[in-house]
Formats: sequence, structure tokens, C-alpha cells
Amino acid sequence: MDQKVKSLTTQKLIVDTSFQMFYENGFNHTSIPDIMKKTNLTKGAFYHHFKNKLEIGKKVIENILSQRIYDGFIAPLKEKSKKNTPDLLYYIFTERINQFSEKEKELGCPANNLINETGCSIEDFRPPLRKLMDDWYTVLVQTIEEGKEKNDIKSDVDSAAAATLLICSFEGTRGIRKVYDDDKLFNNYLNSIKSYIKSISK
Repeated sequence: MDQKVKSLTTQKLIVDTSFQMFYENGFNHTSIPDIMKKTNLTKGAFYHHFKNKLEIGKKVIENILSQRIYDGFIAPLKEKSKKNTPDLLYYIFTERINQFSEKEKELGCPANNLINETGCSIEDFRPPLRKLMDDWYTVLVQTIEEGKEKNDIKSDVDSAAAATLLICSFEGTRGIRKVYDDDKLFNNYLNSIKSYIKSISK
């Protein structure tokens, strides 16, 4: 195998494995020796690619968490959809809930988990984590504004406030669901989101 390809493959292995371990155990409860053991890498091989866990964490945010947000929320909003804006919003903010595995319900949102765990304590994580939220928020505001222009969202709707409510209610529901063993919370969220989107629609 070409050395460059081998190096990239090893880096990906470390980042992918670290993401799963951070998601399941938390960033602070995952150590470098834990990651080395899980990846079957020697100390020399590991430190050839990353100096410390902070570097890995930033790569997890930039390479994996950002892609999850993009694929799940940003790309569908950017695509030229045949759905009107209310239907598109309802689809975006309910379809992922309906598709969650039991593990995802139990563990919550990996991006939100990292924000809650490290947002105030690891300064280096704040800019990339904030960018995740800002990118999502920006395209959502734009989508709502376009809905107003297409006359399927009420003209007096505060797009920034609506985007904030949609994101925070989704992330909050995912976070709180971690302490429950059933889907009642999700069902209440789905009903509430449907009512809210209907209230801002024409």
C-alpha cells in the first residue's frame, strides 16, 4: 500500500474509532490508551498521526460531526425540493427522529453531547462546534426567508427566532430523551413541531 494512502487510512481509523468512543463514553472518559487499544495501533504509530486527544477531537468535529449535520439538515434544505417550505421543515425536523436507532435514542446527539460536555471547558473546541451550529442556523434562516418570498410562510414570521426554536427544540428533545426509556417525549415533540410549523405557514 502506498505510504500516503496508508497514512490517511490510519488517520481515518483513529478519527472514526475516536468518534464512536466519544459518543458512547464521552470525550473526557476516553483516553489515548483506550483509543490505541481499540485501533490495535502501537504508541509510535498513533503519535505519528496525532499529538494528543485534543487534535483528534477537533478532527472528529471537522470531519464527522460537521458531515452529519450537513447530510442530515443542511443538504436537504439546500436541495431544490418539490416540497413547499412548511412540508420541507416538517420533513427535516421529524424524519430523523423517526429513523433513530435504539442506540441513537439512548445516546442522544453526538454533536450536542460534545457541546454539553466540553463547550465551556475546552476553548479550542468552541469555534468548530459553533461553526456546526452557525452553518445549520444560517441555511435554515435562508430557507424560512425563501418560504416567505414563495408565500408559503407568513410574512411576519421572525426567521431568526423560528430557526432558533426549531434547532433548540430538536436538540433539546434529543438530549432529554437520554433519561427516558420510551418514545413519549419524541411523540410530544413531533406533535408540537407539527403545530408550530402549521402556525407559521400560510
